[in-house]
Amino acid sequence: MIRAEFFRKAGRPSGFRISGHSGASEAGTDIVCAAVSSAAYLTANTITDVLGVPADVRTEDGGMLLKIRAEDAASCDVLLRGFRLHMTALKEQYPQNITVTDTEV
Repeated sequence: MIRAEFFRKAGRPSGFRISGHSGASEAGTDIVCAAVSSAAYLTANTITDVLGVPADVRTEDGGMLLKIRAEDAASCDVLLRGFRLHMTALKEQYPQNITVTDTEV
């Protein structure tokens, strides 16, 4: 199961953690994992390389962790909300493979 956890601080998106494997197919051929991975990398790369936000981005055990500072929340708000919306849509398509949660930090 892929776990997508979205962080909020004072009501604003402040990052996310993606972990796990969907189990829809073997690693390397799993379209659910590919969709999640692609969207997570697009989000992280846009935040760091396009917007120039100095986010804390880590890839760990095939997953990804991204955290932004409170002062950068406004510039990343739309992108992080869009990524969460995308993950929710994927969860609706593949409910047995993805969970989406929110955590106040």
